[in-house]
Amino acid sequence: MNTPTSPTHTPNRRGFLVTSGAIGASAVIAASNGQAQAVDGRTPATEIVLEFLNNTGADKIESAAARLVAEDATYISLNFDNPELKKILPWTGTQTGRKAYITTFLSVANYWTIEDFKITDAFGAGENVAVFGAFTYRSKARGKSFTSPLAIHAKVKNGKIVYFMFMEDTFASGRSFSAGGTWRVKTAPNGPEFKV
Repeated sequence: MNTPTSPTHTPNRRGFLVTSGAIGASAVIAASNGQAQAVDGRTPATEIVLEFLNNTGADKIESAAARLVAEDATYISLNFDNPELKKILPWTGTQTGRKAYITTFLSVANYWTIEDFKITDAFGAGENVAVFGAFTYRSKARGKSFTSPLAIHAKVKNGKIVYFMFMEDTFASGRSFSAGGTWRVKTAPNGPEFKV
């Protein structure tokens, strides 16, 4: 996996200035130019999650998981349990243990070429960490690329990740493997049927 990047001195969507990456809610002050800025606001939990994300390449993930993930940690990938999606993305659902973290990131690298992966916001409160960003992947099987937002909720206890929920645009990621065909969809009870 490409190394995720955290912003350094760049304004984010909410008009805060994120200094060296992550900020905690209590560490934001008004700057003289009217923007808010972080003041030594990274929490220890945020640092651990960002370190993990910076070491998810195929050559680093096993070591990172051993160092930063609890043995019985929970990993929720994209959904709690969806057998249909699991046929397309076998690592999805709820799993426990370090192996789930390793398998997920190795599988992602095996299924897609990672063209971009950026962290735009990361902040923590106590054991909780929230991370937001975006990535662009290209499927190795079909050559189709897609860009998706990402959202992570993690929990860290005693210096180890114990919970990690990763969310993305699964419609787009699943479609990157499609060979063709359409769905006939009807969303509104009184609306028309259409093809996707």
